[in-house]
This record gives sequence, C-alpha cells and structure tokens, in this order.
Amino acid sequence: MLREIKENLIRELGDKNILILGFGREGIDTFKFLRKLFPNKIIGIADKAKVISCKSQVSRLIGKDKKNRLHSGKDYLELMKKYDVVIKTPGIPIHLPEVEKAFREGKITSQTEIFLKNCPGTVVGITGTKGKSTTTSLIYNILKVAGPARTRHNFADVGGSDAGGLKAHLVGNIGKPVLSSLFSASKNDFYVYELSCYQLYNVKKSPHISVFLNVFPEHLDYYKNIEEYAISKLNIALWQDKEDFLVFNPQNDYLGKLISKNPIKSRKIDFNSVALGKIIKASEIPLKGEFNLKNVRASIATAKILGISDRNITKGIKTFKPLPHRLEYVGLYKGIKFYNDSLSTISETTMAAIDTFGKDLETIFLGGFDRNLTFESLAQKIIKSNIKNLILFPTTGEKIWQQIVSLNKGNGLQAFFVDNMKDGVSLAYKHTQKRKICLLSTASTSFSIFKDYKEKGNLFKKYVKIFGKKN
Repeated sequence: MLREIKENLIRELGDKNILILGFGREGIDTFKFLRKLFPNKIIGIADKAKVISCKSQVSRLIGKDKKNRLHSGKDYLELMKKYDVVIKTPGIPIHLPEVEKAFREGKITSQTEIFLKNCPGTVVGITGTKGKSTTTSLIYNILKVAGPARTRHNFADVGGSDAGGLKAHLVGNIGKPVLSSLFSASKNDFYVYELSCYQLYNVKKSPHISVFLNVFPEHLDYYKNIEEYAISKLNIALWQDKEDFLVFNPQNDYLGKLISKNPIKSRKIDFNSVALGKIIKASEIPLKGEFNLKNVRASIATAKILGISDRNITKGIKTFKPLPHRLEYVGLYKGIKFYNDSLSTISETTMAAIDTFGKDLETIFLGGFDRNLTFESLAQKIIKSNIKNLILFPTTGEKIWQQIVSLNKGNGLQAFFVDNMKDGVSLAYKHTQKRKICLLSTASTSFSIFKDYKEKGNLFKKYVKIFGKKN
C-alpha cells in the first residue's frame, strides 16, 4: 500500500469506533482489510445470521481474533448507534429504520466508497440493469491482452505490449471484493469494477471511467420506486469531474432522461456511435443477440478512451468466453436446441432473447418471484412470436399467463404450470419439435422456488442432459 493512502486511511478511521454491517463475502474482506490496517483495534460485526455458527470460514476467522464485538440475531442493529463509522455491505436493506437513521447521521460508508476514494490506479466502473457482468468481463479481457494504455494520472502510456497485457484486476460483483486489493495497488493498475445499485447507493465518489449501460424497472422490492433505484445507480457518474469519462446509452429512455436532468461534469460518450464494423465483424463476436452488441460497443468505447489499439481490442473480443447463464447454449438433445438464459430476470431481457431466436423458438420457461412488475409488453411479444409452449413457474408464471389471456385468450399457446425444474424439462421434451429451440428465460427472479439464478440455470442444464440421454 502506498504510504500516502495508508496515512489517509489511518487519519480517517484510526480513532473511530467501526462496525461492519453484514458479514458475507464483502463483510469478511472488510474485516481482513481493517485487521491488517489496525492490528489492535476493536472491530464491531453485526449480522442477522448467527455468523460464528453458520460458516466455518467465518468461525475460524472470528474465533481466533480476540478483538471483535459480535452482534448477531434479530437484534443485530440495536447497538449500531454506539459506533462512529458503519461500513455497510450491499445485502443490508437501506430502509430499515436504524439504517436510515445512520444514513441521516452520516455514519454509513461502504467498501465501494472507501476504495474509490483511495485507489491510486485507474478504475473503470460498470453498471446497468442488465449486461454489466458481460461488459465488465469483456473490458477486463481486452485489458488482459492490451498493449500500452493510458492511466487516469497523466494519460502517459504505461505497461503492456502487443505480446503482453496490462496489470488489470476484475473486482466487484463478478470479481474479488476490493478493499484488500488496496494493499498491493499502484498507480499503473487498472481495476474493472462491476457495480450494482446496492454498492452505489449513497456513494460520493465516482470512477475515472464510468460505463452506464441501461436502466429498466428492477429491484423494486428493495427500492421505493424506480426513481430511487435509478438515482442510486447514477452515483457512478454524479461525482465525476471534467477529466473523467461517462460511456452510456442515451437511447435507453430511463437513462437518457436521467443523464440529461442531472449535472454530470464528465466527458460523455454515446457508445452507439462506435463503428463496430471497423473493429470486428459481427460474425466474429462470440456473443449472441442484438443487445449484446451494445455491450460490445460499450467495451470498445471504453478501450478507445484508454488508447488501446484496434488490433488488441479485436483480439480481446475474439478470445472472450461468454459467461454462463446468459444465452448459454446447453446443447442439441433429441433434435432440440436448448439455451440457458437464467439471468434474464426482467421482461426486457427475455424479450431481447425471444428476438434473438426468432421463429425457431417454440418453448420458453417463464415465471418466478413477484416484484410487482407488469408483463403486458412481454405478453404481446409472446403472442406475436412463434412460441407454442409456456412452462410457467410460480408466482409470476400465473400473472404472465393471465396477461396473455386478457390480450388474446391464449389462442395457439399451451401453458404448463410446474413447481420444479424436473417436471418443466420433461414437458419441454414432450412438446418441443425437433429442429426447434427451448429457452429458459424467466423474466423474473428465482426466489420463489430456487435459491438464485445459478441454481435455476444449473438445474435446467442438469435435467436437459439427463432426459436427453433417455430413450
């Protein structure tokens, strides 16, 4: 860690009574960071779960550390008022009364804010309702193969060569938690940081390059309304200055209005202006779907800011391996093509997937946890498509079907209501014709019957392969 950064952190936190609020992946990293920075400091930990008993890693970490105060169980927030600084993790709801009070008092900060304020390297932050994991990974892949690039300090060429790559780090939602990386950070490092709305909430420092892909209604079970959700994400650009860059999509309705109504000081770049054909042929891009071309354009625009050559940008795109659960090709079984798009948790991305496969799409899995979103546009898209079979999970599966019926009485469509993946895949095999496509793209989150999108997608792949081998 650079001496000036360490001195700044000690000055800001050294005499403060600190609480880590939430002790999952990010909370554990925060504890390790603070313990290394302050070997003798008493550190508070608050988590609703009984953290010592629930995770062996946590038990070992806390058990051998005698300088912590643990607040767990249903009353874990009661003693928050006794702390000067609260480092909140993304999983803690923002509208709990005790948390709202701490925000008003200016006590709450986060890994993201501490990192952005102290990181000596160049930070590229990526957010958006959808596409951020793919875009983050693609930018990181381009940097890994890149030659000389510009840093935020003086835009002088640093690191890399046509044969090597830059010192790039994948951090945030899709990568490692960021705080511990400060100990080895240098001015020549590049941090590609996937940022969720939870990580950006109330943050008062923005990355040097911010990539803002889109805004759609999402997480309305967490936020009061879409305005609060969108403003939370806007922090990725709101605190930039004139030396920084915002790469965004003004054609996205919510995002275009959001940027135009707020005082963004940075240099704005519309990634739709990227001439894709000058960099790479569409047929050479290892990602399916028109919407993924937007992710590619955003990645190219970012690489151009950093001064990366067209040759290395092309190489980074060509060598990129698509992420699982995002229009992932499962395979051809019994003449049917199966695709896993379990990360599509809103109507907009499911509709984009329907457009991607066109007339060959015959069966689709829909439904999941109800977050009070509407499905009229999705219903209209399905009615106009060649889809014949709907495999519907609770609870929004019923809601989607009712919307379809209200529009055309369900003519030409078969609806199958299931409460587990095994039955759903079995029905898909029975009713999907050979040379057609079956797609898992539920337009809803997974929590009604699955742990998360990964479990849902993995179960889909598992049963597709099991039933595909049976005669």
